[in-house]
Parts: sequence; C-alpha cells; structure tokens
Amino acid sequence: MPPGSRESAPGVVLAAACTGVRGMIERGKHRLIIFDADGTLRRCTVSGQKCPNADDQWELLPNVKEKFLEIDREFAAFGIASNQAGVHYGYLSERMAYRLLEDMMIEITGCIPPPGTIQMCTHSPTAGCACRKPHPLMLQRLMRMLEVSPARTLFIGDMESDERAAGNAGCDFLWAHEFFSRELAGS
Repeated sequence: MPPGSRESAPGVVLAAACTGVRGMIERGKHRLIIFDADGTLRRCTVSGQKCPNADDQWELLPNVKEKFLEIDREFAAFGIASNQAGVHYGYLSERMAYRLLEDMMIEITGCIPPPGTIQMCTHSPTAGCACRKPHPLMLQRLMRMLEVSPARTLFIGDMESDERAAGNAGCDFLWAHEFFSRELAGS
C-alpha cells in the first residue's frame, strides 16, 4: 500500500516479527500486539502537557517507525489501547482524540488502521469504568474482535497501569523502552 494511502491494509494485519526483544516476541506465539499511545508511540510537544489536544502537539518517539518497518505485516494483528481523559475534561473532542491516534498510526504505517483497532477510554481517571487501564476491557475488546487469545497477545506500554492492564487481561507485557530500544528517562 503506498505511503499516505487512506485505505486499510489488506488482510487487516500488521504484525510483529520482532524476534530477539528480550525473547518476548516469538514468531508463532504473539498473534496480537497492542500498543499504548502516549509515552509509548508518541509524546506531547507542549511543555507541561501529558497528551496532545491538537494536530501540532505531538511527535513520534524514537525508534517507533524503524521498529514498525521490521514488522512482518502477515504475522500478527495490532491494536491501540489508550486512556484519553482529556476528552472528559473538555480539552478535545472524542472525535479529535480518535483522529490524533489514527493520524499517529498513519504516520507510522502509511495506512489507516482497520476499524475497531483503536480503543480509547475517555472517562475521568476516577470514574471507575471497566475500560480505563489498569482495567482490561480495551485489551479484551481487541482480543475478542481480532479473535486472539490472551496467551497469544502482547501489550506494550510505558506505565504501571499498562503493565497491570496486561496482567488483568491475562496477556504478556513488555515495557516500551525495551521494545523500542530506548533509554529510560533519567538513565
């Protein structure tokens, strides 16, 4: 599919043939790789702001595009599971939050992510909803939709709530800095 295309990739699969990342990603084991967004794939460029609220407020983190170029697009599906509380607080609309995540994936892969592969929780951090990480609902929705068991799913994130969400969903977890071969802040 040509870069910049606005159509989904054939077969609705991206995938990870990223062998050797601490032995976590094994060809044939993980058929679904779910990524957190903020702090994992992108960062906000506005000082003091955790998440982007507009087009010009984000950039990809180091090694993201390069790692996705290593991905075997016929091996495993991918998804995004992202807490987007800025919607609840009125910083941006749900539509804008989704579009920013979609635009991020277009920049990374060159195509629109398949419908349903971006899951967002737009509730308040104190709402107690089942979808906000560390609760597992976003991960479970992706696994159910893509028909992949927890045992064959890997979640990549940067926060303790991501690690706990993976545990609550029964799937493997890998820290973003390990997957993308990045130094931890303050290291």
